[in-house]
Amino acid sequence: MSRAQLGQTVPDLAVRATDDQTFRLSELRGKNVVLYFYPKDNTPGCTTEGQDFRDHYDEFENLNTTILGVSRDSLPSHESFKSKQCFPFDLVSDEDGSLCEAFDVIKEKNLYGKKSLGIERSTFIIDADGVLQREYRKVKVDSHVLTVLKDLRALLG
Repeated sequence: MSRAQLGQTVPDLAVRATDDQTFRLSELRGKNVVLYFYPKDNTPGCTTEGQDFRDHYDEFENLNTTILGVSRDSLPSHESFKSKQCFPFDLVSDEDGSLCEAFDVIKEKNLYGKKSLGIERSTFIIDADGVLQREYRKVKVDSHVLTVLKDLRALLG
């Protein structure tokens, strides 16, 4: 499978999302996309990050930008998380890991001496032509959404 690379068109994968949707990434052309990967629904950092995107949702909309949150949680888990947090954007269920693999976000983690594979919090800006313009790896939640907004504004001129 091809990997997403800066300055290149992102792989055209089919994804399953909340509100019983299945679509291909290419169907989002014409809009910018912020694709943010997070480890797990209903955990403190992931909840805060989602709330920050929610709270700035109108600003992204005004920049012709779709927000999609991605984790390996199931669609029922996503539906519950989205509803509980009143997210106005969709969450993508990547249970098979294909989207995570395409964006190279599965990394070895070490928690209390126990090693495991999991999603490294990461965000990607894809332009309206489907080209990957920015990537943020090892994201720290505090002020991240404001950084993404600032960079998106700069990209759009």
